[in-house]
Amino acid sequence: MLFIGDIVGQPGRKAVKDLLPKLRAQHGFDFVIANGENAAGGSGITPKTAEEIFTAGVDVITSGDHVWDQKEVLELAQADRRFLRPLNYPPGTPGQGSGVFEVRSPMSEARNPVFVAVLNAQGRVFLPALDNPFLVVPPEVERLRQQTKIIVVDFHAEATSEKIALARMLDGQVSAVIGTHTHVQTADERILPGGTAFITDAGMTGPFDSIIGMKKEGALKKFLTLLPTRFAVAEKDVRINGVAVSVERETGKAVKIERIAMQVPDY
Repeated sequence: MLFIGDIVGQPGRKAVKDLLPKLRAQHGFDFVIANGENAAGGSGITPKTAEEIFTAGVDVITSGDHVWDQKEVLELAQADRRFLRPLNYPPGTPGQGSGVFEVRSPMSEARNPVFVAVLNAQGRVFLPALDNPFLVVPPEVERLRQQTKIIVVDFHAEATSEKIALARMLDGQVSAVIGTHTHVQTADERILPGGTAFITDAGMTGPFDSIIGMKKEGALKKFLTLLPTRFAVAEKDVRINGVAVSVERETGKAVKIERIAMQVPDY
């Protein structure tokens, strides 16, 4: 499987469109997940930008704290089960925080199909106070395990300790816990003792001549003046970040995790 780090704006969408076919051919990915909460102008996502990402070959889109930044997202959350918002929003919130999806590849045969569960959760340290993910996620994992042992968790959180803690708690119960949100790819990918793949942050897919995807001038002005500032998506040095995870079909245990970092040529 391939997990693509936070897609930022049009440059990030272009990176997925241009590089995902090459990555699929190179690694033979059977299933692709992408965090798309910054896909529309660097903040939020719309049905149109989501469709671009799906058309490029992504199977499931996850999100995070910017999920509601575009009003059109309500239509997406209610109409397309391939789009996930954080599970730990209160009951009655539009959309879904998890889903089970059939793998559409040669490995998933008609007589013996393969299913992947994807769960999206959001941390609470330095982020809005949603329901406690450490209480909400385990029963949902148990429910999903009744349908498939292959489970991928996108934990959208700021604090490294919070991400590592959730991964340790879920070790052996899910195939992978992949951190998102900071837009900075970490170098701590590993297989935990129980067979769960983990990385603190998958990184960012978008322009790296920037401050986490935004034009440098606007971000610096914010830090210098503390005044409200309109951010704009940067344009140069566009790359795709993510992780490749290999999982045993029968047990759902991860056997390999590898960082992905590629530059879009001539962007």
